[in-house]
Amino acid sequence: MPISAKEQWLLSKPAITGQNGLVASQHYLASDAGAKILQMGGNAVDAAIATGLMLGTVEPWMSGIGGGGYMTVYQAKQNRVQIVEFGMQAPLTSSPADYPLADEGTNASDSFNWPAVTNDTNIHGPLAVAIPGYLKGIGLASQAFGSLPFSKLIEPACQQAELGLPLDWYSCSKINQLARGLRQYKTTTETYLSDGLPPAAHAEGLLSYLPLGSLATTYRQIQAEGPESFYTGTLSQKIVQDLNNAGSKISQEDLNQYQAVITDPLFLRYREHDFYVSGELTAGPSIIHALTRLNSLMPQPPDTPDENSYLAFAESLYSSYENRLLNLGAGQGHSGNTSHICCTDQEGNMVSLTQTIMSGFGSRIMLPDSGVLLNNGMMWFDPRPGGPNSVVPGRKPLCNMCPVVGRKSNGDWFALGACGGRKIFPAVFQLASFIMDFNMDAGQAAHQPRIDVSGTEMLSMMSDLPENVADLLKSHYPEHRVRANGVSPNLFALPQLILQSEGQAQGACFIPSPHAKVSAA
Repeated sequence: MPISAKEQWLLSKPAITGQNGLVASQHYLASDAGAKILQMGGNAVDAAIATGLMLGTVEPWMSGIGGGGYMTVYQAKQNRVQIVEFGMQAPLTSSPADYPLADEGTNASDSFNWPAVTNDTNIHGPLAVAIPGYLKGIGLASQAFGSLPFSKLIEPACQQAELGLPLDWYSCSKINQLARGLRQYKTTTETYLSDGLPPAAHAEGLLSYLPLGSLATTYRQIQAEGPESFYTGTLSQKIVQDLNNAGSKISQEDLNQYQAVITDPLFLRYREHDFYVSGELTAGPSIIHALTRLNSLMPQPPDTPDENSYLAFAESLYSSYENRLLNLGAGQGHSGNTSHICCTDQEGNMVSLTQTIMSGFGSRIMLPDSGVLLNNGMMWFDPRPGGPNSVVPGRKPLCNMCPVVGRKSNGDWFALGACGGRKIFPAVFQLASFIMDFNMDAGQAAHQPRIDVSGTEMLSMMSDLPENVADLLKSHYPEHRVRANGVSPNLFALPQLILQSEGQAQGACFIPSPHAKVSAA
Protein backbone atom coordinates (compact mmCIF):
# COMPACT_ATOMS: atom_id res chain seq x y z
CA MET A 1 0.00 0.00 0.00
CA PRO A 2 1.47 3.42 -0.92
CA ILE A 3 2.30 5.69 1.99
CA SER A 4 0.82 9.17 1.85
CA ALA A 5 2.78 12.28 2.67
CA LYS A 6 1.94 13.93 5.98
CA GLU A 7 1.90 17.55 7.08
CA GLN A 8 2.85 17.96 10.72
CA TRP A 9 1.24 21.26 11.51
CA LEU A 10 -2.09 22.55 12.75
CA LEU A 11 -3.28 25.64 10.89
CA SER A 12 -5.97 28.15 11.75
CA LYS A 13 -7.00 31.59 10.51
CA PRO A 14 -9.22 33.96 12.46
CA ALA A 15 -12.38 35.16 10.76
CA ILE A 16 -12.36 38.83 9.72
CA THR A 17 -15.23 41.20 10.50
CA GLY A 18 -16.19 44.55 8.99
CA GLN A 19 -19.08 46.97 8.60
CA ASN A 20 -18.12 48.50 5.24
CA GLY A 21 -17.73 45.31 3.24
CA LEU A 22 -15.44 42.31 2.95
CA VAL A 23 -13.62 40.52 0.13
CA ALA A 24 -12.49 36.89 0.44
CA SER A 25 -10.24 35.33 -2.19
CA GLN A 26 -7.28 33.02 -2.63
CA HIS A 27 -4.70 35.80 -2.84
CA TYR A 28 -4.09 38.70 -0.48
CA LEU A 29 -3.27 41.16 -3.26
CA ALA A 30 -6.54 40.38 -5.01
CA SER A 31 -8.58 40.69 -1.81
CA ASP A 32 -6.86 43.98 -1.02
CA ALA A 33 -7.64 45.26 -4.53
CA GLY A 34 -11.31 44.43 -4.09
CA ALA A 35 -11.42 46.10 -0.67
CA LYS A 36 -9.92 49.27 -2.15
CA ILE A 37 -12.69 49.33 -4.75
CA LEU A 38 -15.21 49.21 -1.90
CA GLN A 39 -13.40 52.10 -0.22
CA MET A 40 -13.71 54.07 -3.48
CA GLY A 41 -17.49 53.70 -3.33
CA GLY A 42 -17.84 50.57 -5.42
CA ASN A 43 -20.34 47.88 -4.60
CA ALA A 44 -19.90 44.13 -4.11
CA VAL A 45 -20.06 43.41 -7.85
CA ASP A 46 -17.41 46.05 -8.56
CA ALA A 47 -15.19 44.53 -5.87
CA ALA A 48 -15.65 41.00 -7.22
CA ILE A 49 -14.72 42.08 -10.75
CA ALA A 50 -11.59 43.90 -9.59
CA THR A 51 -10.60 40.95 -7.41
CA GLY A 52 -11.12 38.46 -10.23
CA LEU A 53 -9.08 40.49 -12.71
CA MET A 54 -6.28 40.78 -10.18
CA LEU A 55 -6.29 37.01 -9.62
CA GLY A 56 -5.42 36.59 -13.29
CA THR A 57 -2.11 38.35 -12.61
CA VAL A 58 -1.16 36.86 -9.21
CA GLU A 59 -2.30 33.24 -9.64
CA PRO A 60 -2.61 32.90 -13.44
CA TRP A 61 -2.49 29.10 -13.27
CA MET A 62 -5.95 29.17 -11.64
CA SER A 63 -8.06 31.65 -13.61
CA GLY A 64 -7.91 34.66 -15.88
CA ILE A 65 -9.35 36.43 -18.90
CA GLY A 66 -8.75 33.32 -21.03
CA GLY A 67 -11.36 31.36 -19.06
CA GLY A 68 -14.93 31.59 -17.83
CA GLY A 69 -17.14 31.31 -14.79
CA TYR A 70 -20.40 31.88 -12.94
CA MET A 71 -21.39 34.74 -10.64
CA THR A 72 -24.28 34.70 -8.15
CA VAL A 73 -25.44 38.22 -7.23
CA TYR A 74 -27.72 39.28 -4.37
CA GLN A 75 -29.09 42.83 -4.64
CA ALA A 76 -30.20 43.91 -1.18
CA LYS A 77 -32.51 46.79 -2.16
CA GLN A 78 -34.31 44.71 -4.77
CA ASN A 79 -34.17 41.60 -2.53
CA ARG A 80 -33.30 39.62 -5.65
CA VAL A 81 -30.74 36.95 -6.56
CA GLN A 82 -29.54 36.49 -10.16
CA ILE A 83 -26.86 34.50 -11.94
CA VAL A 84 -24.38 35.79 -14.52
CA GLU A 85 -23.41 32.82 -16.69
CA PHE A 86 -20.21 33.05 -18.72
CA GLY A 87 -19.04 29.49 -19.09
CA MET A 88 -16.76 28.48 -21.92
CA GLN A 89 -18.19 27.31 -25.24
CA ALA A 90 -17.14 24.82 -27.91
CA PRO A 91 -16.01 26.44 -31.18
CA LEU A 92 -18.65 26.49 -33.91
CA THR A 93 -16.55 24.15 -36.08
CA SER A 94 -15.61 21.71 -33.30
CA SER A 95 -16.38 18.03 -33.73
CA PRO A 96 -15.92 14.76 -31.83
CA ALA A 97 -13.62 13.81 -34.71
CA ASP A 98 -11.12 16.32 -33.32
CA TYR A 99 -10.74 14.08 -30.25
CA PRO A 100 -10.25 10.47 -31.39
CA LEU A 101 -10.23 7.96 -28.56
CA ALA A 102 -6.88 6.37 -27.78
CA ASP A 103 -8.24 3.40 -25.86
CA GLU A 104 -11.89 3.04 -24.93
CA GLY A 105 -11.02 1.31 -21.67
CA THR A 106 -8.70 3.89 -20.15
CA ASN A 107 -9.20 7.21 -18.42
CA ALA A 108 -7.78 10.50 -19.60
CA SER A 109 -4.51 11.50 -17.97
CA ASP A 110 -5.95 14.60 -16.34
CA SER A 111 -8.90 15.05 -13.98
CA PHE A 112 -11.88 13.47 -15.71
CA ASN A 113 -13.27 9.98 -16.13
CA TRP A 114 -13.65 10.23 -19.89
CA PRO A 115 -11.89 7.70 -22.10
CA ALA A 116 -8.43 8.86 -23.10
CA VAL A 117 -8.06 10.92 -26.25
CA THR A 118 -5.13 10.43 -28.61
CA ASN A 119 -2.25 12.66 -27.51
CA ASP A 120 -4.52 14.22 -24.86
CA THR A 121 -5.62 16.86 -27.37
CA ASN A 122 -8.65 17.70 -25.21
CA ILE A 123 -6.40 18.37 -22.20
CA HIS A 124 -3.61 20.56 -23.53
CA GLY A 125 -2.70 22.28 -26.74
CA PRO A 126 -4.70 24.31 -29.27
CA LEU A 127 -7.68 21.96 -29.65
CA ALA A 128 -8.23 21.95 -25.88
CA VAL A 129 -9.14 25.64 -25.93
CA ALA A 130 -12.82 26.57 -25.67
CA ILE A 131 -14.19 30.04 -26.40
CA PRO A 132 -13.44 32.17 -23.32
CA GLY A 133 -16.42 33.85 -21.68
CA TYR A 134 -14.72 35.68 -18.84
CA LEU A 135 -14.57 39.25 -20.11
CA LYS A 136 -18.03 39.02 -21.65
CA GLY A 137 -19.38 37.90 -18.29
CA ILE A 138 -17.76 40.46 -16.05
CA GLY A 139 -18.55 43.17 -18.60
CA LEU A 140 -22.22 42.20 -18.43
CA ALA A 141 -22.11 42.08 -14.63
CA SER A 142 -20.49 45.51 -14.49
CA GLN A 143 -23.12 46.97 -16.81
CA ALA A 144 -26.08 45.36 -15.04
CA PHE A 145 -25.05 45.59 -11.39
CA GLY A 146 -21.90 47.70 -10.99
CA SER A 147 -21.58 51.29 -9.85
CA LEU A 148 -18.04 52.27 -10.95
CA PRO A 149 -16.65 52.49 -14.50
CA PHE A 150 -15.01 49.29 -15.72
CA SER A 151 -11.80 51.22 -16.35
CA LYS A 152 -11.43 51.76 -12.60
CA LEU A 153 -12.10 48.11 -11.81
CA ILE A 154 -9.31 46.84 -14.06
CA GLU A 155 -6.75 49.45 -12.93
CA PRO A 156 -5.29 47.40 -10.02
CA ALA A 157 -4.81 44.42 -12.33
CA CYS A 158 -3.21 46.66 -14.98
CA GLN A 159 -0.68 47.89 -12.44
CA GLN A 160 0.05 44.37 -11.21
CA ALA A 161 0.45 43.02 -14.75
CA GLU A 162 2.98 45.77 -15.42
CA LEU A 163 4.85 44.82 -12.26
CA GLY A 164 4.63 41.07 -12.90
CA LEU A 165 3.74 37.90 -11.04
CA PRO A 166 4.88 38.08 -7.39
CA LEU A 167 7.33 35.27 -6.70
CA ASP A 168 7.49 33.73 -3.24
CA TRP A 169 7.98 30.13 -2.13
CA TYR A 170 4.33 29.24 -2.75
CA SER A 171 3.97 30.70 -6.24
CA CYS A 172 7.31 29.20 -7.23
CA SER A 173 6.19 25.81 -5.96
CA LYS A 174 2.99 26.00 -8.03
CA ILE A 175 4.97 26.73 -11.19
CA ASN A 176 7.39 23.93 -10.31
CA GLN A 177 4.55 21.43 -9.90
CA LEU A 178 3.35 22.12 -13.44
CA ALA A 179 6.67 22.83 -15.15
CA ARG A 180 6.90 19.56 -17.09
CA GLY A 181 3.69 20.33 -18.99
CA LEU A 182 4.60 23.96 -19.60
CA ARG A 183 7.81 23.02 -21.41
CA GLN A 184 5.85 21.82 -24.44
CA TYR A 185 4.75 25.33 -25.44
CA LYS A 186 7.12 28.07 -26.56
CA THR A 187 5.63 31.30 -25.17
CA THR A 188 4.60 29.62 -21.92
CA THR A 189 8.11 28.25 -21.49
CA GLU A 190 9.71 31.62 -22.27
CA THR A 191 7.50 33.29 -19.67
CA TYR A 192 7.42 30.85 -16.77
CA LEU A 193 10.63 28.84 -17.37
CA SER A 194 12.81 31.56 -18.84
CA ASP A 195 16.12 29.75 -18.26
CA GLY A 196 14.64 26.30 -18.70
CA LEU A 197 13.87 25.93 -15.01
CA PRO A 198 11.08 27.11 -12.72
CA PRO A 199 11.77 30.38 -10.88
CA ALA A 200 13.16 30.23 -7.35
CA ALA A 201 12.02 32.33 -4.43
CA HIS A 202 14.46 34.73 -2.77
CA ALA A 203 16.43 33.01 -0.01
CA GLU A 204 15.58 35.74 2.51
CA GLY A 205 11.91 36.01 1.59
CA LEU A 206 12.09 39.17 -0.51
CA LEU A 207 9.56 39.40 -3.34
CA SER A 208 10.70 39.37 -6.92
CA TYR A 209 8.49 39.59 -9.99
CA LEU A 210 8.13 37.46 -13.10
CA PRO A 211 7.24 39.44 -16.26
CA LEU A 212 3.94 38.34 -17.81
CA GLY A 213 4.76 39.02 -21.44
CA SER A 214 2.23 41.17 -23.28
CA LEU A 215 -0.51 40.76 -20.68
CA ALA A 216 -0.09 44.28 -19.28
CA THR A 217 -0.51 45.80 -22.75
CA THR A 218 -3.63 43.69 -23.27
CA TYR A 219 -5.09 44.79 -19.92
CA ARG A 220 -4.47 48.44 -20.80
CA GLN A 221 -6.17 47.96 -24.16
CA ILE A 222 -9.18 46.38 -22.44
CA GLN A 223 -9.20 49.28 -19.98
CA ALA A 224 -9.27 51.79 -22.84
CA GLU A 225 -11.68 49.97 -25.16
CA GLY A 226 -13.80 47.95 -22.73
CA PRO A 227 -14.20 44.18 -22.26
CA GLU A 228 -16.07 43.87 -25.57
CA SER A 229 -12.75 44.50 -27.36
CA PHE A 230 -11.76 40.91 -26.57
CA TYR A 231 -14.64 39.72 -28.78
CA THR A 232 -15.13 42.30 -31.54
CA GLY A 233 -12.30 44.84 -31.49
CA THR A 234 -8.75 44.93 -32.76
CA LEU A 235 -7.71 42.91 -29.72
CA SER A 236 -10.01 40.09 -30.85
CA GLN A 237 -8.30 40.04 -34.24
CA LYS A 238 -4.92 39.71 -32.56
CA ILE A 239 -6.20 36.88 -30.36
CA VAL A 240 -7.74 34.98 -33.27
CA GLN A 241 -4.53 35.30 -35.28
CA ASP A 242 -2.51 33.93 -32.37
CA LEU A 243 -5.01 31.11 -31.85
CA ASN A 244 -5.01 30.13 -35.50
CA ASN A 245 -1.23 30.20 -35.65
CA ALA A 246 -1.22 27.79 -32.70
CA GLY A 247 -3.68 25.44 -34.42
CA SER A 248 -6.91 26.34 -32.61
CA LYS A 249 -10.28 26.18 -34.39
CA ILE A 250 -11.56 29.34 -32.67
CA SER A 251 -12.48 31.95 -35.28
CA GLN A 252 -13.52 35.59 -35.32
CA GLU A 253 -17.09 34.37 -35.71
CA ASP A 254 -16.73 32.34 -32.51
CA LEU A 255 -15.71 35.42 -30.54
CA ASN A 256 -18.29 37.66 -32.23
CA GLN A 257 -21.22 35.38 -31.40
CA TYR A 258 -20.32 34.57 -27.77
CA GLN A 259 -22.92 35.81 -25.28
CA ALA A 260 -22.98 35.85 -21.49
CA VAL A 261 -26.45 35.79 -19.95
CA ILE A 262 -28.21 36.78 -16.73
CA THR A 263 -30.58 34.11 -15.45
CA ASP A 264 -32.59 33.25 -12.38
CA PRO A 265 -30.91 30.93 -9.88
CA LEU A 266 -31.96 27.47 -8.87
CA PHE A 267 -33.83 27.80 -5.57
CA LEU A 268 -34.44 25.48 -2.63
CA ARG A 269 -36.48 26.20 0.46
CA TYR A 270 -34.31 24.22 2.87
CA ARG A 271 -36.03 23.85 6.23
CA GLU A 272 -36.70 27.55 6.98
CA HIS A 273 -33.76 28.84 4.92
CA ASP A 274 -33.60 30.13 1.33
CA PHE A 275 -30.84 28.64 -0.81
CA TYR A 276 -29.83 30.05 -4.23
CA VAL A 277 -27.26 28.49 -6.56
CA SER A 278 -26.12 28.56 -10.19
CA GLY A 279 -28.05 26.70 -12.85
CA GLU A 280 -28.39 23.47 -14.76
CA LEU A 281 -24.94 23.46 -16.41
CA THR A 282 -23.23 23.64 -13.01
CA ALA A 283 -23.20 21.51 -9.85
CA GLY A 284 -26.23 23.48 -8.65
CA PRO A 285 -28.69 20.61 -9.28
CA SER A 286 -26.37 18.22 -7.43
CA ILE A 287 -26.12 20.35 -4.32
CA ILE A 288 -29.90 20.84 -4.26
CA HIS A 289 -30.34 17.06 -4.53
CA ALA A 290 -27.88 16.52 -1.67
CA LEU A 291 -29.56 19.08 0.61
CA THR A 292 -32.97 17.60 -0.12
CA ARG A 293 -31.65 14.15 0.77
CA LEU A 294 -29.99 15.51 3.91
CA ASN A 295 -33.27 17.03 5.03
CA SER A 296 -34.73 13.52 4.95
CA LEU A 297 -31.77 11.73 6.56
CA MET A 298 -31.25 14.37 9.28
CA PRO A 299 -34.71 15.83 9.98
CA GLN A 300 -33.66 17.22 13.37
CA PRO A 301 -30.02 18.40 13.33
CA PRO A 302 -28.19 18.10 16.67
CA ASP A 303 -26.60 21.15 18.26
CA THR A 304 -23.24 20.31 16.66
CA PRO A 305 -22.32 17.85 13.89
CA ASP A 306 -21.95 14.35 15.34
CA GLU A 307 -21.06 10.99 13.85
CA ASN A 308 -24.58 10.49 12.49
CA SER A 309 -24.47 13.94 10.87
CA TYR A 310 -21.35 13.01 8.93
CA LEU A 311 -22.88 9.69 7.94
CA ALA A 312 -25.87 11.63 6.61
CA PHE A 313 -23.47 13.94 4.73
CA ALA A 314 -21.79 10.95 3.09
CA GLU A 315 -25.05 9.24 2.15
CA SER A 316 -26.49 12.48 0.74
CA LEU A 317 -23.39 13.05 -1.38
CA TYR A 318 -23.36 9.49 -2.69
CA SER A 319 -27.04 9.79 -3.58
CA SER A 320 -26.43 13.04 -5.43
CA TYR A 321 -23.50 11.64 -7.40
CA GLU A 322 -25.42 8.52 -8.35
CA ASN A 323 -28.19 10.76 -9.66
CA ARG A 324 -25.73 12.96 -11.54
CA LEU A 325 -23.95 10.02 -13.14
CA LEU A 326 -27.25 8.45 -14.12
CA ASN A 327 -28.60 11.58 -15.77
CA LEU A 328 -25.57 13.54 -16.91
CA GLY A 329 -22.72 11.11 -17.54
CA ALA A 330 -19.56 10.10 -15.72
CA GLY A 331 -17.16 12.92 -16.44
CA GLN A 332 -16.79 15.01 -13.33
CA GLY A 333 -13.27 16.28 -12.80
CA HIS A 334 -11.28 15.34 -9.72
CA SER A 335 -9.13 18.43 -9.54
CA GLY A 336 -9.38 21.89 -10.95
CA ASN A 337 -7.37 25.07 -10.88
CA THR A 338 -10.18 27.46 -10.21
CA SER A 339 -10.62 30.62 -8.12
CA HIS A 340 -13.49 31.59 -5.87
CA ILE A 341 -14.36 35.06 -4.55
CA CYS A 342 -16.96 36.21 -2.03
CA CYS A 343 -17.79 39.89 -1.54
CA THR A 344 -20.22 42.03 0.41
CA ASP A 345 -20.61 45.79 0.74
CA GLN A 346 -22.07 48.21 3.27
CA GLU A 347 -25.45 48.14 1.50
CA GLY A 348 -25.76 44.40 2.09
CA ASN A 349 -25.22 43.30 -1.53
CA MET A 350 -23.39 39.99 -1.88
CA VAL A 351 -21.49 38.22 -4.65
CA SER A 352 -20.28 34.65 -4.98
CA LEU A 353 -18.03 34.27 -8.04
CA THR A 354 -16.27 31.16 -9.33
CA GLN A 355 -13.88 31.57 -12.27
CA THR A 356 -11.50 29.15 -13.95
CA ILE A 357 -9.20 28.25 -16.82
CA MET A 358 -9.72 24.56 -15.85
CA SER A 359 -6.47 22.65 -15.30
CA GLY A 360 -3.30 24.18 -13.94
CA PHE A 361 -2.27 26.76 -16.56
CA GLY A 362 -5.31 25.68 -18.59
CA SER A 363 -4.36 24.50 -22.07
CA ARG A 364 -0.74 25.56 -21.27
CA ILE A 365 -0.89 27.88 -24.28
CA MET A 366 0.02 31.52 -23.69
CA LEU A 367 -0.64 33.70 -26.71
CA PRO A 368 2.54 35.56 -27.76
CA ASP A 369 0.99 38.84 -28.92
CA SER A 370 -1.53 39.26 -26.10
CA GLY A 371 -0.04 37.36 -23.15
CA VAL A 372 -3.39 35.63 -22.53
CA LEU A 373 -3.17 32.21 -20.91
CA LEU A 374 -5.95 30.08 -22.38
CA ASN A 375 -8.33 27.57 -20.85
CA ASN A 376 -8.62 23.88 -21.66
CA GLY A 377 -12.40 23.92 -21.42
CA MET A 378 -12.84 21.25 -24.11
CA MET A 379 -11.77 18.76 -21.44
CA TRP A 380 -15.19 19.28 -19.84
CA PHE A 381 -16.82 17.52 -22.79
CA ASP A 382 -17.26 13.78 -23.17
CA PRO A 383 -15.14 12.87 -26.23
CA ARG A 384 -17.61 10.11 -27.11
CA PRO A 385 -20.31 11.38 -29.49
CA GLY A 386 -24.03 11.31 -28.80
CA GLY A 387 -24.06 11.90 -25.05
CA PRO A 388 -25.64 14.68 -22.99
CA ASN A 389 -22.24 16.34 -22.56
CA SER A 390 -20.53 15.35 -25.82
CA VAL A 391 -18.74 17.78 -28.13
CA VAL A 392 -21.32 19.72 -30.15
CA PRO A 393 -20.49 22.94 -32.03
CA GLY A 394 -21.44 25.95 -29.90
CA ARG A 395 -22.36 23.89 -26.84
CA LYS A 396 -21.49 24.99 -23.31
CA PRO A 397 -20.36 22.04 -21.18
CA LEU A 398 -21.39 20.86 -17.76
CA CYS A 399 -19.09 21.96 -14.96
CA ASN A 400 -18.54 21.62 -11.21
CA MET A 401 -18.87 25.26 -10.16
CA CYS A 402 -21.68 26.19 -7.77
CA PRO A 403 -21.46 29.74 -6.36
CA VAL A 404 -24.08 30.08 -3.62
CA VAL A 405 -25.96 32.87 -1.89
CA GLY A 406 -28.40 32.07 0.91
CA ARG A 407 -30.73 33.60 3.44
CA LYS A 408 -30.95 32.01 6.87
CA SER A 409 -34.25 31.71 8.72
CA ASN A 410 -33.22 34.63 10.96
CA GLY A 411 -32.76 36.92 7.95
CA ASP A 412 -28.95 36.78 7.79
CA TRP A 413 -27.42 36.36 4.32
CA PHE A 414 -24.35 34.40 3.30
CA ALA A 415 -22.17 33.96 0.21
CA LEU A 416 -20.28 30.71 -0.26
CA GLY A 417 -18.22 28.87 -2.85
CA ALA A 418 -15.02 26.97 -3.52
CA CYS A 419 -12.59 25.80 -6.13
CA GLY A 420 -11.27 22.28 -6.59
CA GLY A 421 -12.95 20.48 -9.49
CA ARG A 422 -15.55 17.97 -8.40
CA LYS A 423 -14.54 18.47 -4.78
CA ILE A 424 -16.28 21.86 -4.95
CA PHE A 425 -19.82 20.71 -4.44
CA PRO A 426 -19.17 18.37 -1.45
CA ALA A 427 -17.34 21.21 0.30
CA VAL A 428 -20.01 23.81 -0.45
CA PHE A 429 -22.76 21.37 0.57
CA GLN A 430 -21.21 20.73 3.98
CA LEU A 431 -20.38 24.37 4.63
CA ALA A 432 -23.96 25.30 3.77
CA SER A 433 -25.16 22.74 6.29
CA PHE A 434 -22.76 24.04 8.94
CA ILE A 435 -24.22 27.52 8.44
CA MET A 436 -27.91 26.62 8.09
CA ASP A 437 -28.28 23.50 10.24
CA PHE A 438 -25.75 24.23 12.99
CA ASN A 439 -25.80 28.04 13.05
CA MET A 440 -22.01 28.30 12.71
CA ASP A 441 -20.35 31.61 11.98
CA ALA A 442 -17.86 31.93 9.13
CA GLY A 443 -14.82 31.08 11.22
CA GLN A 444 -16.42 28.05 12.82
CA ALA A 445 -17.65 26.71 9.48
CA ALA A 446 -14.27 27.18 7.80
CA HIS A 447 -12.47 25.29 10.58
CA GLN A 448 -15.01 22.47 10.90
CA PRO A 449 -13.60 19.17 9.52
CA ARG A 450 -15.18 17.87 6.31
CA ILE A 451 -15.36 14.75 4.22
CA ASP A 452 -15.23 14.34 0.46
CA VAL A 453 -17.27 12.00 -1.71
CA SER A 454 -16.34 12.82 -5.29
CA GLY A 455 -18.28 10.18 -7.12
CA THR A 456 -18.28 6.43 -6.62
CA GLU A 457 -14.73 5.96 -5.38
CA MET A 458 -13.54 5.98 -1.79
CA LEU A 459 -14.58 8.40 0.90
CA SER A 460 -11.95 10.90 2.05
CA MET A 461 -12.02 12.38 5.53
CA MET A 462 -10.01 15.14 7.16
CA SER A 463 -7.52 13.89 9.71
CA ASP A 464 -8.90 16.16 12.45
CA LEU A 465 -12.34 14.55 12.48
CA PRO A 466 -13.22 13.31 15.98
CA GLU A 467 -12.30 9.66 16.47
CA ASN A 468 -15.89 8.49 16.93
CA VAL A 469 -16.91 10.17 13.66
CA ALA A 470 -14.01 8.65 11.75
CA ASP A 471 -14.69 5.19 13.20
CA LEU A 472 -18.34 5.24 12.14
CA LEU A 473 -17.49 6.40 8.62
CA LYS A 474 -14.80 3.72 8.29
CA SER A 475 -17.26 1.04 9.36
CA HIS A 476 -19.73 2.07 6.67
CA TYR A 477 -17.19 2.81 3.93
CA PRO A 478 -14.33 0.28 3.88
CA GLU A 479 -12.83 2.15 0.92
CA HIS A 480 -11.66 5.30 2.67
CA ARG A 481 -8.63 7.48 3.25
CA VAL A 482 -7.66 9.96 5.95
CA ARG A 483 -5.81 13.08 4.84
CA ALA A 484 -4.85 16.46 6.23
CA ASN A 485 -6.59 19.58 4.96
CA GLY A 486 -3.23 20.49 3.49
CA VAL A 487 -1.63 23.23 1.45
CA SER A 488 -0.89 21.10 -1.60
CA PRO A 489 -2.24 18.76 -2.70
CA ASN A 490 -5.63 19.34 -1.14
CA LEU A 491 -8.38 16.73 -1.28
CA PHE A 492 -11.20 18.83 0.15
CA ALA A 493 -11.54 21.96 -2.05
CA LEU A 494 -10.60 25.56 -1.29
CA PRO A 495 -13.60 27.48 0.08
CA GLN A 496 -14.32 31.15 0.78
CA LEU A 497 -17.38 32.39 2.67
CA ILE A 498 -18.96 35.54 4.10
CA LEU A 499 -21.89 35.86 6.52
CA GLN A 500 -23.76 39.12 7.00
CA SER A 501 -25.86 40.02 10.04
CA GLU A 502 -27.36 43.38 11.01
CA GLY A 503 -24.77 45.49 9.22
CA GLN A 504 -21.80 43.39 10.36
CA ALA A 505 -20.07 40.96 8.01
CA GLN A 506 -17.75 38.11 8.90
CA GLY A 507 -15.56 36.33 6.37
CA ALA A 508 -13.29 33.30 6.24
CA CYS A 509 -11.02 31.93 3.53
CA PHE A 510 -9.19 28.72 2.65
CA ILE A 511 -7.20 28.09 5.81
CA PRO A 512 -4.07 26.20 4.65
CA SER A 513 -3.13 28.65 1.88
CA PRO A 514 -0.41 31.18 2.71
CA HIS A 515 -1.97 33.54 0.13
CA ALA A 516 -5.72 33.38 0.87
CA LYS A 517 -7.09 36.39 2.73
CA VAL A 518 -10.25 38.19 3.76
CA SER A 519 -9.81 41.97 3.39
CA ALA A 520 -12.05 44.55 5.06
CA ALA A 521 -12.95 47.82 3.37
